[in-house]
Amino acid sequence: MPLKTNNLKYTINLKPLLVLSFAFLASATYAQEIIDDEVKEVAKKVDSVDTSKARKVDGVAAVVGDFIVLESDIQKEKEQIIAAGGSIEGVDDCQLFGLMLERKLYAHHAIQDSIPVSDAEVRKNVDYQIQQFLQQTNGSMERLLEFYNKEDEKSFRDEMFEINKSNLLAQRMQSKIVEEIEITPEEVRTFFNKIPEDERPTFGTELKVAQIVAEPKVSEEEIKRVIDRLRQFKADIIERGASFRSKAVLYSQDPGSASKGGKYTLNRKQPRMVKEFRQVAFALQEGEVSEPFKTDFGYHIITLEKIRGQEYDVAHILLTPKVSDEAIDEAKERLENVRKRIVAEEITFAEAAREVSDEKETKYDGGQLINPTTQDYNFELTRMDPELYAQIQNLKDGEVSLVLREEDRTGKVKFKILMVTDRIDEHKADYARDFLKIKDLALEEKKIRAIEKWQDEKILDTYIKISKEHRGCDFSGNWLKK
Repeated sequence: MPLKTNNLKYTINLKPLLVLSFAFLASATYAQEIIDDEVKEVAKKVDSVDTSKARKVDGVAAVVGDFIVLESDIQKEKEQIIAAGGSIEGVDDCQLFGLMLERKLYAHHAIQDSIPVSDAEVRKNVDYQIQQFLQQTNGSMERLLEFYNKEDEKSFRDEMFEINKSNLLAQRMQSKIVEEIEITPEEVRTFFNKIPEDERPTFGTELKVAQIVAEPKVSEEEIKRVIDRLRQFKADIIERGASFRSKAVLYSQDPGSASKGGKYTLNRKQPRMVKEFRQVAFALQEGEVSEPFKTDFGYHIITLEKIRGQEYDVAHILLTPKVSDEAIDEAKERLENVRKRIVAEEITFAEAAREVSDEKETKYDGGQLINPTTQDYNFELTRMDPELYAQIQNLKDGEVSLVLREEDRTGKVKFKILMVTDRIDEHKADYARDFLKIKDLALEEKKIRAIEKWQDEKILDTYIKISKEHRGCDFSGNWLKK
């Protein structure tokens, strides 16, 4: 929730680590060297830092526990933030260096606390990132290696692996610090009251929006045709040895997986797929093919290819029943009649939603939309989804929109009408009206204080060495242990 305020220290005084995202190629190589301030090369064993594999480096800027930051990493960090679309405006080298030190501190103590980060998860991140980078070089690995000054793909992947592992460790450590922090109503009130009245945040205009949806009905004959076809696919695979993957490439209507033979990897701890899909997949044995089943996307069959711990490699074929032109016309006419009844005040919008809407997520709540970001009913005007904004921007409060037609990427058609049910104009924060937003700010401040306290304590307990060139920095943390 963006806010306007004259003095952010009274609202959400975020530490840099929480607002500047992890840049991809900041160095995270495990350190087995320490700094010699005179010659910047490994000299001896200090505390718990093992120098048995000492080597000349380009210049060690810092050692934090088992990790190092090289001089070259600072410039590399800046380049990668910019390459990833971020901004370093107003962030100087000392601030950036401080962020890197914080990450190393978190990663070091994540290892000490045995916080798990699996190699499989790290490799999955690396694979995804490489695919993203290749899009920037038109699929050319040679150009990618040249850009990052790497001799071969293996060395590039190895470095990415260490970087990703370090960053994941840091993220998990920070999450662990704040995972049990809660805030009481009294703490929220205290937080709000300590903000001087003329410095309280200003919240932008917010709207509450409701909708009623009409979806064309699929005939029973069409559903039977789709299910019979999926059963035929299953018979071809089991009885005649046909390839499941080939069937998926040829016939699946899932644009996200058809070209990959319908393949997905599911993780029991990360529920990304729809509930029905996961339930069927996790009930299968390796090599088994499911019976046809329904989700909101259509009808599927799944095969379980391999179980790897918590991860399940599956492939599926999706068929979407076709909707007739007559069914489309019927849905539009049905919603137009509902709109006439609302405008004639024969029924309220909320009553109509509960009576006729085909959208189960909103119908029993009077059609009220939930903001996916804040999980409440309020949508800030300047942060609203552009498509939704275009649909309601000219509506007066209480006015019902015309019937709108929508079509998703699979060609599925639906119709809807919308209404702005409430409007809150831009205003100074009010404790009663804006309690949830103020609570979020207060909780964020409490988390930041916990992180600061943890960091102050761990800096004193951790071997840290800063090179001469960086001891003049005005760090936010006590990195020089003064």
